[in-house]
Amino acid sequence: AEMKFFLQYVACFFAFFSTGFLIASTWTDCWMVNADDSLEVSTKCRGLWWECVTNVFDGIQTCDEYDSIYAEHPVKLVLTRAMMITADILAGFGFLFLLLGLDCVKFLPDEPHIKLRICMVSGVTLLIAGVPGITGSLWYAIDVYVERSSLVLHNVFLGIQYKFGWSCWLGMAGSLGCFLSGAVLTCCMYLFRDTSSGRLHSAQSLRKGYSPAGTIVTNVHLPSSQTATAKMYAVDTRV
Repeated sequence: AEMKFFLQYVACFFAFFSTGFLIASTWTDCWMVNADDSLEVSTKCRGLWWECVTNVFDGIQTCDEYDSIYAEHPVKLVLTRAMMITADILAGFGFLFLLLGLDCVKFLPDEPHIKLRICMVSGVTLLIAGVPGITGSLWYAIDVYVERSSLVLHNVFLGIQYKFGWSCWLGMAGSLGCFLSGAVLTCCMYLFRDTSSGRLHSAQSLRKGYSPAGTIVTNVHLPSSQTATAKMYAVDTRV
């Protein structure tokens, strides 16, 4: 039981920060950062929704939002948005399910098996949430790296070249955290589940169902007519 509680809290810790990392990476503006900052007087970051420029001397930041979501955008941007939003929603639901399944939360306190199933569902949801998160983050990062490598290979210098920034790293970390918390909930919680309590509960229910005190007492005492007949048979056998 103590190991099960410990695993629940470990999974809750990772699920909380993983969900926060995924949401922060989706809505921050530094998926791509300029790699030639030594030649520039400003730092340029591109996110999934806007691009920001920060002056390195006075720290003033100016952001330009992209066009409407109905406008034409690169396939990389559109698919990364869709996958990260999907990961955010799934991770959020997985974390909420995990909170309901914790033993310290007073939700269905008399149904430990249902709470265990809720934890299992939460683990599966977090595992599924990690798939679009890690896919979108890695695909965006690899695409940026391939684009920069191709420009360097062909000796093309456009003035500003980008590498993946801390928002992309947050997406990767959040996805890995979802995988870890989901694995703890699905695998470890199943291996360390408390089966003795279930056996004790079933044994008590059997005793209550088949051996009530009133039934035993009524079955022991026979009617008076049967008792008199039995005495007669006993006298005849002695004679």
